[in-house]
Amino acid sequence: MNDSPAMRWSILILVGFILSVNYYFYDAFSTLKDLMTIEFGFTNTDYGLFVSFYSIPNTFLLMAVIGGIILDKIGIRRTGFIFVFFMVLGAFITAYGASKTYASGGLGYGFMQSFLPSYSPELKMMLLGRFFFGLGAETSIVVVSKILVKWFKGKDLALAFGLKVGFGRLGTFAALQLSPVLADDGAHLNTAIWLAAILVGIGLFAFIIYMLFDMKLDKQIGPTTLNKSADKFKLKDITNLLGNKAYLYIAIICVTFYSAVFPFNAFAPDFLLNKFGMSYESSGQIASLLPLGTLIFTPLFGFMIDRYGKAASAMIIGSLVLLLVHLCFTFTGIYPHIPMILLGVAFSLVPAAMWPSMVRLADDKQIGTAYGLMYSIQNLGLWGVPLLAGIILDRTNPGNPETLNYTPTMLLFILLSLLGLVFAILLKYQDKKKGYGVDLPLNK
Repeated sequence: MNDSPAMRWSILILVGFILSVNYYFYDAFSTLKDLMTIEFGFTNTDYGLFVSFYSIPNTFLLMAVIGGIILDKIGIRRTGFIFVFFMVLGAFITAYGASKTYASGGLGYGFMQSFLPSYSPELKMMLLGRFFFGLGAETSIVVVSKILVKWFKGKDLALAFGLKVGFGRLGTFAALQLSPVLADDGAHLNTAIWLAAILVGIGLFAFIIYMLFDMKLDKQIGPTTLNKSADKFKLKDITNLLGNKAYLYIAIICVTFYSAVFPFNAFAPDFLLNKFGMSYESSGQIASLLPLGTLIFTPLFGFMIDRYGKAASAMIIGSLVLLLVHLCFTFTGIYPHIPMILLGVAFSLVPAAMWPSMVRLADDKQIGTAYGLMYSIQNLGLWGVPLLAGIILDRTNPGNPETLNYTPTMLLFILLSLLGLVFAILLKYQDKKKGYGVDLPLNK
């Protein structure tokens, strides 16, 4: 089955939909920040906590690592179903916590009101949902990564990963476009949130359909190191990965780069609204240029890396563009359309080069562990940076100013971008020195 191009690309579309609804739910709240402040009394710190809570299970409980290990041991189908189910559960709990039914004294409201009185019952229930969503979502992405390796290794793998990233950004683009329109200045805030949760539920049905194809493929190819491993997990599996300097540098690039993009994107509509005096709809539309750019460029860059290599060089260029974009946003009054498109270019180059590079640095039987560890390290930044950004925003804007000053918060994103660039340069040097093959074409 995986020898058929039509079947491979059909599978990519199917699992790409699962990624799209994952990212749709994650990003649906970024254009709703100000409305949630009004509706639920959230502070900037509360919103930062809400965004960061997604990463707690993967940062402190190491669930992305554990999920990757489970994936290597019990396979794609069982692991995927379990964690996509957690993703759906979290999405519905979050939507319930934002609903009028819950606010009117629904199930769990009294309990949530009984502790930590400084946090509203709505916030606490939504944090619980965000926790379960993050618990499922990150390992689900690891599962999709292993699915692509299973179906595309040696057959346009970087292009497949580029399109995978594109599907995720399609979800982000749709969320940034639709959420503020559906919310209608707060009149239908619940509608916008419930739609996001329902889409995640549909994603579970899509994975069940994938499971049928996966079973058929396994019958054809038999047990392989990608779908069955008799080896027990050893701590040495992780220490060996972290002892590989190329892997370690890519992990640091991953956490700094994504921490300078995803948390920024979570605050971007509010940042544009405050700096340029835009409406919710307009700021969301401009913020959506980021994922729109990745939709166009990531598959192109993946295609080029498959055939010509230079993944380390691509990470250097992408990190440099990211740094320049954040400097532009912070210190100039250039209208944001062009910087946001350039941010999309940066966000295409680095992921298109970074994720498929794992096949050079990890054995097939450890590919789930390698991706899981990478996502867990990434989530350290996705937990801490949004929370820190919200705290900085509150501390540097005391009282209730009509227009927030985002400059101190933007300095955080500049620092992260600079660190990513430094480690991308170190990766290039290390690859040249040790010959890891990161810069080699993936189709050879």
